[in-house]
Amino acid sequence: MQMVVDSFRSKGKLFKKMQEISPKEIGVRNKIKMYKATDTSGYFWAIFAVSQKSRLLMKDVHKFEEIYEKLTILCEHNFKHKFLFIDAPLCSKAKDAFKQKGWKLS
Repeated sequence: MQMVVDSFRSKGKLFKKMQEISPKEIGVRNKIKMYKATDTSGYFWAIFAVSQKSRLLMKDVHKFEEIYEKLTILCEHNFKHKFLFIDAPLCSKAKDAFKQKGWKLS
């Protein structure tokens, strides 16, 4: 969580509240870290942190969209911002698909 907070702080974004959500709560088996955050303006953020060695492909875009839908059902509200931290290489088509679906990448 510290990496996520430091990254946003360096960009000038602060959060009032940040809560980690385990993948088991949603019923996902992926090794992913998910956070539900509220910024100082009162907007909700869905933050995903992925650390893997293999490249993210188009199928992963659909997988993250499904996880995001499950997260909105669990939290019972939609999020203003969707943010994805990736340590892995990213396919150019997947990058375009993430941007079209409203994801912000880092």
